[in-house]
Amino acid sequence: MKGFTLLEVMIALAIAAGVLLTVISSVNYHLSIVGDDREETVAALVGRAKLEDPDFVKISEKKGTFAPEHPELSWERETTPTELPTVSRTVLTVSWQDGKKRLSLVQFTSK
Repeated sequence: MKGFTLLEVMIALAIAAGVLLTVISSVNYHLSIVGDDREETVAALVGRAKLEDPDFVKISEKKGTFAPEHPELSWERETTPTELPTVSRTVLTVSWQDGKKRLSLVQFTSK
């Protein structure tokens, strides 16, 4: 007789199921990493754009959002003097997911 026994087929199916579960969980994990990286990249880009805006230094607000383009992102600015009298340090913190994730950008500017 030629062919596979029931035991051989069941072992082959168990191995295939194990490999398939491993592949699916690996793809799912890596997709979540890609999503996190996308969020962080968007936060860095909009934060840099905000810091490079010449009117940003002039506004008196210390907090805000990036609405309407990115309403899920908020920003907070802190400006402090440095040891050099003509240089100030600006820290722009971009946060998302209700403040659970944060990214800080630092810029030194002359007065």
